[in-house]
Amino acid sequence: MNRTKNLFLITAIGIVMLTPSTAYAHKLIPTDGSNISIDSSLEIPDPSISWAMYEEINGDIRYYSFYGKQGDPLYASIVIPKLENLIEFTPSIAFIGVESHLDLIEEFKILKPRTSFDFSLPQGYDAYVFDYDGIIPSKEFYEPFGQVTYWERQEINFDFPVDGTYYLAVFDENSTPGKYALAVGTIEDFSVYDFFTILPYAWFETKLFLNDYLSAVSAILILIGLLGVICLLYTSDAADE
Repeated sequence: MNRTKNLFLITAIGIVMLTPSTAYAHKLIPTDGSNISIDSSLEIPDPSISWAMYEEINGDIRYYSFYGKQGDPLYASIVIPKLENLIEFTPSIAFIGVESHLDLIEEFKILKPRTSFDFSLPQGYDAYVFDYDGIIPSKEFYEPFGQVTYWERQEINFDFPVDGTYYLAVFDENSTPGKYALAVGTIEDFSVYDFFTILPYAWFETKLFLNDYLSAVSAILILIGLLGVICLLYTSDAADE
């Protein structure tokens, strides 16, 4: 029985070792690069929950869809991994919806987005584009979950005018290739199940996204060693019975 308890204890410790602090962590939505049109947009289940999507573009565009409820806030931001070749990468973010609905957003008078959008839209829809117009290099922040430093770019924050389906699109006006992380929502919502599944997966995805293969391989070796110890304890416990 003691070995069984040790088995669970070692498993829990191993998961903790492989999963850094969840502070400021987003739930990761996996992407495969196929969200290149509104019809194939990547669905965000609840825009109030804190989500993150890692993407790479090369002269193309990525779309994201979600259902917004009137009066609920929308927060979205773009950050760029602090890699030397991305220091001047400044993709734009577009907010897309029914034209008559977008006209109701009072915050646009302050945010002053542009309305020129060079990609096709469904009839009756419009897009407001938010560019980054700050300094380069921009402000940095360290994200402890993924152990990554990012450059901050633009963010948008306003309330949904009416109930409906809306879209975000990210593209680069000059077709400059690069990587970005799109963050949506502010409410961190993690369950115990997430701690043992989604968060470790997200950590590995972060390392692969940044081409940090050394950290990923090191974590895999630790996991293999952990599984080896677990097998030994299980075998020894079974033999005693």
